[in-house]
Order: sequence, then C-alpha cells, then structure tokens
Amino acid sequence: MPVAPARKTGTWKMAYADFLTALMAFFLIMWLISGVSADDRAEIAATFHNKAAPTLTMTAVLPDSTASQLISTLQAQSDLANAGESVLLTREADGVRIDLVDSESRPLFDSGSGAFTAQGLALATAAGEALSPFSQTISIEGHTDAFSATSSAYSNWELSADRANEARRALIAAGLDASRIRAVTGLADTRPLDAGQPHLSANRRVSILVHTND
Repeated sequence: MPVAPARKTGTWKMAYADFLTALMAFFLIMWLISGVSADDRAEIAATFHNKAAPTLTMTAVLPDSTASQLISTLQAQSDLANAGESVLLTREADGVRIDLVDSESRPLFDSGSGAFTAQGLALATAAGEALSPFSQTISIEGHTDAFSATSSAYSNWELSADRANEARRALIAAGLDASRIRAVTGLADTRPLDAGQPHLSANRRVSILVHTND
C-alpha cells in the first residue's frame, strides 16, 4: 500500500511570519511619516515631481544664515579677533550674543565706573563697526560683579545701567543706526558668567544681543 506523503505543517508559520514582517514595516513607515512636518512632506513631494520646494522652506533657514554671516563678520574684525578672552561670541535661540568682558589684564571699565577705559572703548567701537552693515535689532545689557558699590546711592543697578548706556553711545558713534536698538538694560550682578564665582572680574561686562530672528 502506497505511503501518503507527509504533510508540511510548518508552511503556514512561514506565511504568518512574512505577514507580521510586512505589517511591522507598514507601521514603521506610518510612524516615520507622522514625524515629518507638512513643509518637509511638501519638499519631498516636490523632489519626486521635479518641482521647486515651497518658499517657506527657504525662509526658515534665513535666520541661521544671518547668524552664521554675523559670526563670520565679527570673527574677521581684527580688533575683536585679537582681544582673546575679552570677547565671547555665543549663538542663542533668538540670535547672537557678543560679550565684551572685563579682566585684570584688560579692564573695560574704571573701577566702580560706568565709563569705558581706552581698551573698552576700542572693543565697543570695533563691535559697532562690525554690526553697522546689518539690519537686525539689538539689545544691550550691562553687568557687574557681586561686590557691593561703595555708595548706597549708587548701587550695582545704576552702575550696570550706566555701562549699558556707555556701550550704546559707543556703538552709535561707530556707525550703528540708533533705531536698531531695542532695549538698554542694567542687570547688576543677577546674571554672572560663572554662577559659582559671582565676584569674578569676567562678570563685569557688556552684552550685545543681535536678534537675528527679527
């Protein structure tokens, strides 16, 4: 009597495994698509249809391009580039921050005074000349260290405000359009560069924030 062929009972398992693999791939694609913004999807679609991407995509990258151009211009300014740690450039979410920093070897201000030294005025003038070709608005902040002022009638609040206004006058004299100045603020010792060392000389500084996202 002929023997019946053995049944291949594992075939359905292979088909089921293939189905699960395809299902997982489908959900993975859907998850990836859900994380892509509408603008990015439009750009991808335009690529496949040989069409230009929406103008909005180009507009979105302009602030970053402006920030990069601004930093390159500041770094190319010889007086700022040669100032070493007296000039700090920081890219922030809303623009580029330029810190003109006091030090023992290169004091920006006379002790307890809002007036620039010759070195401080030279740095502020160099910053103003570098910023003058741009159109973005700026904010100016004055800062002090945590040492108390010698007079109760003239606190670190007045001192930091005087330093911010000294910087404003120097920037305008260097060619910066006064209408670009959004705010001039004295912050006393409330925002030290190094929170762990509030009396550090570097905390005596002027900050110039260029709002590249305007």
